[in-house]
Amino acid sequence: MTSKLERLMNLTAALLATRRPLTAEEIRGRVEGYPDNDASFRRAFERDKDDLRQMGIPITVAEVPHSDPPIQGYFVDRARYEGQDPKLEPDELAALHVAASLVRIGERTDGALWKIGGIVDGASEVAASGTSTAEPLVALPTDPNLAPLFQAATELRVAEFVYNGLARTVEPQRLSFTRGHWYLAAYDRVRQDDRLYRVDRIESTVAVGRAGAFARHSTTGNDPQVRWWELGDGEAERALVLVDADQALFATHQLGPDAVVEQRADGCVVFALHVRNADAFRSFVLSFLDHAEVLEPAGLRAHVVDWLTALAGDAA
Repeated sequence: MTSKLERLMNLTAALLATRRPLTAEEIRGRVEGYPDNDASFRRAFERDKDDLRQMGIPITVAEVPHSDPPIQGYFVDRARYEGQDPKLEPDELAALHVAASLVRIGERTDGALWKIGGIVDGASEVAASGTSTAEPLVALPTDPNLAPLFQAATELRVAEFVYNGLARTVEPQRLSFTRGHWYLAAYDRVRQDDRLYRVDRIESTVAVGRAGAFARHSTTGNDPQVRWWELGDGEAERALVLVDADQALFATHQLGPDAVVEQRADGCVVFALHVRNADAFRSFVLSFLDHAEVLEPAGLRAHVVDWLTALAGDAA
């Protein structure tokens, strides 16, 4: 039986993936776990919509195109879901600095974070006087190249640096922190492709150009379907992943029907993924717990197995 959490995840995926509003009946057919009884379905669906809206997911109601008589449908507005430039006000920036006192990024918190909107009046005096005595709850590693990279990503400046012994000229899109490291997602102008760079492996200082030098690259910057395992600096490997029947619908919503290469009689589905970043690929596969298996290539399968084996050894 599908749990409510799985149903909410599947509902969110369906409303994000659709290109037009879905009717309640279409959602009922696509999302597993709803009751068969009509009245029970309507009650469960209304509760699910309320729950998702309380989580901040912007479910939009709109007329289904070409429906006669008009029928209401539902979808998630991607632009609202992803969020826009926050354009923080002074009081909001002050709140950000309070949060920064609880989450320490390297030795200082002001360098990169203040790029969002500048120094709040009095913030430097508070920091200098030591008025705040809050101990940080967690410390995130920093890097001298983070500040120029944040600036480049927010102000659309071209960045130049050396990585893996090669000079790079990129259009930075965003930075993320995962599994103990900062990563830069960027469009490589020379290779004319999206790439993912681990910031602590950049071998030079980062030089940035003028503001507004490029338009936001839609594939990396705004598309919610970006696959982090596809972004990297090497050649892509084609991986086959088997997903159990009870998770196949959710995986299809995440990866798209074009990724399906085999649908088995027992309901399991095999997906083809193009992988440049093995760690991101491993994280995605393990998000399905024991409901997914890497079939090939052997190297990526071994990467996942070895990581799990080492984790089990540490736990023992």
